[in-house]
Amino acid sequence: MSLKQTRREFIRNISHISVGTLAAGTTISLLSSCGNKAKKRKPNIIYILADDLGYGDLGCYGQERIQTPNIDRLAAEGIRFTQHYAGSTVCAPSRCSLMTGLHTGHAAIRGNSRVDPMGQKPLPAEETTVADVLKKAGYATALIGKWGLGGPDTEGEPGKHGFDYFFGYLCQRHAHNYYPEFLFRNTERVPLSNVVDNDRTDGAGEATVKKEYAHDLIMDDALSYIEKNQKNPFFLYLSPTIPHANNEAGDHGMEVPTDAPYSEKDWRQQEKNFAAMVTRLDEGVGKIMKKLKQLGLDHDTIVLFTSDNGPHREGGHDPDFFDSNGKLRGIKRDLYEGGIRVPLIARWKGVIEPDQVSDHVSAFWDFLPTAAEIAGTSFPNNIDGISFLPTLLNKSQKKHDHFYWEFHEGESSHQAVRSAKWKGVRFSPKGKLELYDLSADVEEKNNVADQHPEIVQKLEKTLAEAHTESELWKLKQ
Repeated sequence: MSLKQTRREFIRNISHISVGTLAAGTTISLLSSCGNKAKKRKPNIIYILADDLGYGDLGCYGQERIQTPNIDRLAAEGIRFTQHYAGSTVCAPSRCSLMTGLHTGHAAIRGNSRVDPMGQKPLPAEETTVADVLKKAGYATALIGKWGLGGPDTEGEPGKHGFDYFFGYLCQRHAHNYYPEFLFRNTERVPLSNVVDNDRTDGAGEATVKKEYAHDLIMDDALSYIEKNQKNPFFLYLSPTIPHANNEAGDHGMEVPTDAPYSEKDWRQQEKNFAAMVTRLDEGVGKIMKKLKQLGLDHDTIVLFTSDNGPHREGGHDPDFFDSNGKLRGIKRDLYEGGIRVPLIARWKGVIEPDQVSDHVSAFWDFLPTAAEIAGTSFPNNIDGISFLPTLLNKSQKKHDHFYWEFHEGESSHQAVRSAKWKGVRFSPKGKLELYDLSADVEEKNNVADQHPEIVQKLEKTLAEAHTESELWKLKQ
């Protein structure tokens, strides 16, 4: 590579090949590990999105009681981000930001909004997604797991937004049930053997025969997809529902086939189940990595792992039991750090240097431009995201001027903004802004708004400018 060549030019120039080895200050092997005769290809992209997994639920982020050895290994073999943000503090808007590269001041979907009989507000047909971008770049594209951006027979179906293949839940309410009667494959319902049988009950008095655990089906389908698409570049958006609760099951909502390896712990059953769910997710990640190695795709695949928002207090689970938010304040449905700061791990053998920790501040809306640059293709210029590929490659990184969130549940709309070390939170558009210095107070214990009126004024201006009017998502005073 010429020393005068820019990073963007370099990525564009190598977009048609398989990247072998890249490290800071080193040269690049332009061929895959299979040798000179190997077919040149773009790197595969696997993006794994956990559901309601907290910043502190993984061993590599400080968890001491829940076993996550495979995800911890992923971090040890790649880069772990300490200041990465979800698109929102609940499912649908967070996933919309991820797909479209827009924060919730600009995105089409800014909250969870139920649509009967099944689904949420659909993602409009005119929205460009990361799957659209990568499909045009020659990628096979798949979503396996939970969608939540449009029900059946709507403009929000995955197949209408760049995905060649879909298996899982269209509706996030349907996804609450780990033993559903059916899942979707593309637009067709796939019946499962989990049926209501009024003639029999189990020991808990339930009338449901539970045979097929949806999470296991989702992970098996992902492994099958990788196997079938190993010869061509693919984008796999793998979106399991663990450790989200079954909100319709009350205090028994942490559904898992077994509470092993925590069966003998003197914990409440809900916490045994929660821990078992997280470890089951970890085992699935381990199987994905094993499959890539078996197929010789290690050097050809970047794997990213994160969560859609902070930890929940649902299904009988107490997020304080495992310190699921770490030392952060707040949980799911909060715009404090615990509700929106999430793990992010990226691993790309031979390209990303191992055992790195980055404090680069990034967010879900950065994934679309990052994926596009990895693929060596163009992306829309009217998005909020900035590619963090330079950080992955240990290069000079452009930074955001600010980050913005809005949240519409409840009687008033909440807003939050971050600019450099300053974080502002307010609970209605006319409310008083709370101000925190995250460099000294990541726990957001000390509101210093009265001490920095000039910063408050600046952030209030940003809050006003970052929100665009939407008929569906008007700010409630």
